[in-house]
Amino acid sequence: MSNLSSFVKRIRDIMRQDAGVNGDAQRIEQIAWMLFLKVYESREQDWEFDDDNYVSIIPEACRWRSWAVDDRSGSAMTGEKLMNFVNNTLFPALRGLEVTPETPVRKSIVKTTFEDANNYMKDGVLLRQVLNIIDELDLSDAEESHAFGEIYESILRELQSAGSSGEFYTPRAVTDFMAKMIRPKIGEKMADFACGTGGFITSWLKELAPQVRNTEDQRAYDTSIYGIEKKQFPYMLCITNMLLHGIDLPQIYHDNSLLYDVLDYTERDQFDVILMNPPYGGSEKNDVKKHFPDDLASSETADLFMSVIMYRLRKSGRAAVILPDGFLFGTDNAKISIKKKLLKEFNLHTVIRMPSSVFAPYTSITTNILFFDAGKPTEETWFYRLDMPEGFKHFSKTKPMKLEHFAPVFEWWNDRRPIAIDGFDKAKCFSCRELAEELSFNLDQCGYPHEEEVILDPRDLIQRYREERASLNAKIDRYIAEISALLGGPEE
Repeated sequence: MSNLSSFVKRIRDIMRQDAGVNGDAQRIEQIAWMLFLKVYESREQDWEFDDDNYVSIIPEACRWRSWAVDDRSGSAMTGEKLMNFVNNTLFPALRGLEVTPETPVRKSIVKTTFEDANNYMKDGVLLRQVLNIIDELDLSDAEESHAFGEIYESILRELQSAGSSGEFYTPRAVTDFMAKMIRPKIGEKMADFACGTGGFITSWLKELAPQVRNTEDQRAYDTSIYGIEKKQFPYMLCITNMLLHGIDLPQIYHDNSLLYDVLDYTERDQFDVILMNPPYGGSEKNDVKKHFPDDLASSETADLFMSVIMYRLRKSGRAAVILPDGFLFGTDNAKISIKKKLLKEFNLHTVIRMPSSVFAPYTSITTNILFFDAGKPTEETWFYRLDMPEGFKHFSKTKPMKLEHFAPVFEWWNDRRPIAIDGFDKAKCFSCRELAEELSFNLDQCGYPHEEEVILDPRDLIQRYREERASLNAKIDRYIAEISALLGGPEE
């Protein structure tokens, strides 16, 4: 392809002329299902080459080669004929594919990818132009395929500024940092139970790749990942991401991790490593809580995912999880119970405080990375505050966070020492007793000095108020109970 760097711009310029596509979120979703079919076609060519008996799950008329390729003979579908085919033949056929438990993963992903996909375009001539640009990609060329992997990454980055779609994307600098600090090993299996577009998975694979030295290592590498994504659109993006990374049997499932009883998990359901950025600020239906022990049954999604993580981490496992400030300072019953379990049954050895604009513009809520190991209780926890790099007031789309901005953490990690700046703790170690008894499970330590007022997005502000209100209510209830007990009267 002559001008790979302008790939997204060329498609966007065409789609802007189509009355059916509104905003970047829909444009990206429109591009996504077409890219999936193009990438899947490329992988099928490899599978056919390796296996003379390979049979596609996609009906021949619906394979990319049959309807999307324009051989310049004048016979390629366009206009109304193309729109009719896409809406009335292609989508119904792919949504209606027959899939059984015996269907190989690399085939069944086609049906799950298209279950809730949408064709927004209404102009068949413009759709033909977009298809022709996508078909210019030569994914059989290793160099171009790798280059397109970078372009695909830029598409995923654009999700951050595409309305609510930003919730599916964790900045690559953050996923790369967490994967580096978790130190993957060949033979280990990692999981992300709300994997979005697959950012943590690709960072894990990138960190693991240099350790592949033979075919046995390659098999372990190919089967080292596991993901679950509740929403169809990021699921589609994730599957395409895995195919682009050469994972032919992506163990990525379109499902909701919170709909299974955590007490039913056995060792077979557990993983060596968990890397996650659980959804936060949202809530699940009340019947979801029945899948958790009463003391852990929170209404906050991040809390519920923390319980899932703790039940699905192997005894010798390691985890790195992103959580909002509300988890650290929260004192409602469920949060306290989750933090008690975390400190009692896991070694919470490090908490990295991150600047508020890391996830901008999707959210300005301040987030943290919790690193913990299974198999032994916490003895001490180090907190480290990562300040904004020099020359930055905040991160943005044009000035995003980069891996190099974690350099102070890399330097401090293996030579830990307390740090105080202008009377405020930047790095400090706390014993488990201090955290549990003296601080009443308040993990909000080494936070950011509030010299400047941070103006939050209204939705983030409401979420912050809700968290603080729940925390204050819990404290008041506890004090009333203590006073009532001292007075010898009944608790009210």
